[in-house]
Amino acid sequence: MMTGAKRKRSTVWRKIQAVRFEDIKAWCMRRLPILKWVPVYNWKESLVPDTVSGMMLAIQQVTQGLAFAALSSVHPVFGLYGSFFPVIVYAIFGMGRHVATGTFALTSLISANAVERLVPSVTTNFTANNNSGILGLSEFEMQRIGVAAAVSFLGGIIQVAMFMLQLGRATFLLTEPVISAMTTGAATHVVTSQVKYLLGMKMPYISGPLGFFHIYAYVFENIRSVQLEALLLSLLSIVVLVLVKELNEKFQRDIKVVLPIDLLLIIATSIACYYADMEYVYGLEVVGHIPKGLPSPKMPPMNVLPEVVTEAFGVALVGYVASLALAQGSAKKFKYTVDDNQEFLAHGLSNVIPSFFFCIPSAAAMGRTALLYSTGAKTQMACLISCVLILVVIYAIGPLLYWLPMCVLASIIVVGLKGMLMQFCDLKKYWNVDKIDWSIWVSTYVFTICFAANVGLLYGIVCTIVIVIFRFPRAKTLNLKNVKEVEYKYKAEDNCESLKQVKIISVNNPLVFLNARKFHADLIKIIQKDSMSSQCEQNTLLCPFSNGSCHGESVQSCHSERCVLILDCSGLNFFDYTGVSVLLQIYMDCKNRHINVLLAHCKASLIKAMQYGGYLESENPVFFESISSAIDAIQIHRNGHVEDQFSPGT
Repeated sequence: MMTGAKRKRSTVWRKIQAVRFEDIKAWCMRRLPILKWVPVYNWKESLVPDTVSGMMLAIQQVTQGLAFAALSSVHPVFGLYGSFFPVIVYAIFGMGRHVATGTFALTSLISANAVERLVPSVTTNFTANNNSGILGLSEFEMQRIGVAAAVSFLGGIIQVAMFMLQLGRATFLLTEPVISAMTTGAATHVVTSQVKYLLGMKMPYISGPLGFFHIYAYVFENIRSVQLEALLLSLLSIVVLVLVKELNEKFQRDIKVVLPIDLLLIIATSIACYYADMEYVYGLEVVGHIPKGLPSPKMPPMNVLPEVVTEAFGVALVGYVASLALAQGSAKKFKYTVDDNQEFLAHGLSNVIPSFFFCIPSAAAMGRTALLYSTGAKTQMACLISCVLILVVIYAIGPLLYWLPMCVLASIIVVGLKGMLMQFCDLKKYWNVDKIDWSIWVSTYVFTICFAANVGLLYGIVCTIVIVIFRFPRAKTLNLKNVKEVEYKYKAEDNCESLKQVKIISVNNPLVFLNARKFHADLIKIIQKDSMSSQCEQNTLLCPFSNGSCHGESVQSCHSERCVLILDCSGLNFFDYTGVSVLLQIYMDCKNRHINVLLAHCKASLIKAMQYGGYLESENPVFFESISSAIDAIQIHRNGHVEDQFSPGT
């Protein structure tokens, strides 16, 4: 035992010693993308657009941070922290140049479930100023952010674990219809959660299956409790936001810098609320006390982790899916690459590390990414510049937001989700392209609004897999080729005549257990269909397949010039044991019926697998590099056979 342990330790030590400086450097460059783009950053050309983008992004980060913190059922100041720490972490580890991570509506909504379940709300008013807790906030508010931070911590751990398991490769299961339907359904949930603020109603927290419908049922049952002042201010805010944002988009090319209507609306309504004393005169709910400065790091409450596993998985999956879609879209638009697995690490650490600073779960948001597009951002430097400005807000401007009405924050959230809600327009595209994708979109959306975003996402993935399983075996697997299609020319006409018994069939799909049976059936069908157009049995493959023997005058022809079936395997990208077994079965069946089977364009792994399976003839070659080389071999064999047949003495 000791000898084995020593040998194992020495092996590990040798591996450690074998690690070179170049290996460490390559690993750091791969896992820390900031080391790639910072040394080559073009300060002359990129700094100005990145600075402008960073300033505009900071405004949006502040407004969304305050709003999404309220959506997460925690004090708005924690949204400011969530707009600062995750951005720095992602800039170091992330690969998306135009991905602005931070607070996110969907992950905030998911974490709110855990917060409301474990720390039920006594009042939704954030103005309570009890200095018994950290940052001058009440113990109740600190307990709530503790739960949200625990969700962020565990969700980040799950994402890092997925990175270590290399699950980024499984993102092909996340089809566009599923992501579109899930995010649209989740955006519908977010809008519904803001109804109480838009209407100024006092409403208990409602969640769970069909909670979406229970919220509206409660609203209609208590319609008389709507606060008219809050409703009018909400409508005015929404109209102003939509109108100015539309004008910004229309004249974006001319004015270059968009009007920061979110910031202007916050300033205007805060001033109006302060001078009109709306909190006490009209009873409007306001943000309240916002502490100054950054908090000291503190471990999230570990005893809460078992209670928030469901929400943590939801944050990990939904946040990653939404963020990855934006990163891939950015990479496609600006022609660079994104490592799906590295994004797991970047977003995981963007949740784990900030959770020690009282941050709610984070992810990338469509609105922020669109802002970086429109303002001409070049790199993640724009996000880092926004962090500097957010720091100014945290230390200097934050306390001035005391009088900001909650209904205005709700309006900002609703208008900010316009991009996601507009994905309803995708339905027409899916209907025209593929009715099944349309059905997946609709059903995934229904599941999302009836249950939750993570449930809808899982349903969409399972639904996609099931449909692929049913559609894959029905897909066309084979295609009959003509000899002329391979551009093979012969000088003598008799050579062309002799090649009439050569059939070339291309394999179009992978050969696995899902389609192996149909592959065999398609092969028989193609051969039979081709033989129907032939005038005599001896020039077809139907005779051997139909009864296994030849009759009459065709016996001598069949045995002198055996039919040949060439399988073009260039489209056979991968296979499994069942697929190889079917190929071997086809080979043996054809051999028993006097048909030679040749395989062209085979990968080395397929050749090895079939040779391992056995039953292959050793005297004649079966595998060829190309169809042309296979036809050459047939011609040489037949010419040699004719010479032997007519040589003297035979």
